[in-house]
Amino acid sequence: MSSALDSVVAKIRKMPPDLQKEVIGYINQLEQRSNMHSTKKFKFEWEGSLAHLKDRYTSVQLQHTIPDWWN
Repeated sequence: MSSALDSVVAKIRKMPPDLQKEVIGYINQLEQRSNMHSTKKFKFEWEGSLAHLKDRYTSVQLQHTIPDWWN
């Protein structure tokens, strides 16, 4: 263990149980926040799905037409 981690653990051990629970809660919040910011690669699974429409629509026409299809 690093000396910084040892120092933190020692300080937490000196705290009353209610403050230890608070520290653990704060650590859990930080952990969740760091997991939310982890980078995930964007998947292009849909790529090419509209290829059959390339002779009927330009890309701009598709941008304007597709929202109407979803309504």
